[in-house]
Amino acid sequence: MHLLLRLLATLAAALALTTSVAARPNFLLIVADDLCWRDLGFTGNPDVRTPHLDRLRTEGMQLHGMFDPATTCSPTRHALYTGLHCIRAGAYPNHTRAHDGTKSLFTHLNALGYRTALQGKEHVSPKASFPYEHLGGKNADDFAATKAFLTRDPAQPWFLVFASNDPHSPWDRGPPGLHDPAKLKIPPYLHDNATTRRQLADYYGEVNKLDWQVGQLLQLLAQTKLDANTLVMFVSEQGGSMPYAGKWNLYDNGIRTATIVRWPGRVAPGSSAHALLQYTDVPATFLAAAGVDPTKIDTGCPDVTGYRGFDGQSFLDVLTGRIDRHHAVIFSQHTTVGINGYQQPYPMRAARDTRYKYIRNLAPQNSYDIGGIHRTDLLASWKADATHNPALAVRIDWLYRRPAEELYDLQTDDLETKNLAADPALAATKARLSAALDAWMTQQGDQGMATELKALERQGPSDTQPRASKAAKKKAKQ
Repeated sequence: MHLLLRLLATLAAALALTTSVAARPNFLLIVADDLCWRDLGFTGNPDVRTPHLDRLRTEGMQLHGMFDPATTCSPTRHALYTGLHCIRAGAYPNHTRAHDGTKSLFTHLNALGYRTALQGKEHVSPKASFPYEHLGGKNADDFAATKAFLTRDPAQPWFLVFASNDPHSPWDRGPPGLHDPAKLKIPPYLHDNATTRRQLADYYGEVNKLDWQVGQLLQLLAQTKLDANTLVMFVSEQGGSMPYAGKWNLYDNGIRTATIVRWPGRVAPGSSAHALLQYTDVPATFLAAAGVDPTKIDTGCPDVTGYRGFDGQSFLDVLTGRIDRHHAVIFSQHTTVGINGYQQPYPMRAARDTRYKYIRNLAPQNSYDIGGIHRTDLLASWKADATHNPALAVRIDWLYRRPAEELYDLQTDDLETKNLAADPALAATKARLSAALDAWMTQQGDQGMATELKALERQGPSDTQPRASKAAKKKAKQ
């Protein structure tokens, strides 16, 4: 009799667990690659063609206040998946890795009974911290593999990251001839010449390729009748790679992210939110949506105080329309050491509230010089034009040399062209954001230049097998 009762209790518990798991939403996280937030139809670009993303925006909520914690691909993705800022996690230069023992959203959702996968660009390490199934190999567009994963077990919830390779340069994967370079409206932060127009047309074509991928994914969800119980999030990553288009800089073109969330029955179609959010908030939000208290999660990576929870916080109440506020200040960092073609350390840090941004350049005496910006055909064409264009020459010089402090009023200067750091009327604002940045750096264990010079030690397969050579470390100290 006692054995029968135990069996019945076990069966009841199993049934309850199955019901609970089945009721949890699926998660589809779509990540673009080197896309400036401005370069989409729904964010106001008149030339780029993104019909599927534009439709997704009408079906969900646009998060106008989402920001990256870094300005290169690998640190950005580590933060998005771990809920930790880059320096705390050890994943702060490009081509980086998290500290051994760090857990990710894949880890946490696997423990909840989800199956997890990533399709497309990986760029995270070590594997133990990111226990996903990799779909499609090098072919990110293998949607047969996507469908097989989504439909493998109807009773089991799933989490899929679709990490596109588009529109990352060299911009040769989009539909040829889709855009006529001569007819494009050139964004005000770019210099207008024939080289810019040709490359911009190719880049916009690859944005269209990304949009096609989004359309394929949404069609799959509809065909398999999984759309009603799937939270879909799209993020545009950390800016484009043309000068002033965002990547490798802490201006909003680089750290602001075009973001949409569709969750039928929970997120109002066509809605918007302006709360300040960061990629580090996403894991906590997904776990809260799955019915888990994210404040109880152990990330496996303590900060300097021993705290082991997320740096981010759930913004589930923002998604459901209950509130439209989250962080008072968001933070971001850029590490130059380890980037292809870098010449000298040029670390940058930023603190931003809803109106102002404070940027600290930790080595203003050095020259900022990397392969992706400063040694390109595009910048060479700008330099040729600058011989007869003094204003352009000044803007080119800014790409190499910046002052120790920058302060911008984003309400009146959203392209961040007027540095107000020396304005006495804004001294209190600068001091407030500078103090907030100091506190964040302390919490992260960020020692500024000392941290920058250790960046090469954070590139490699694991903490016990670092990749950086002695010669590379010597170069970092120059």
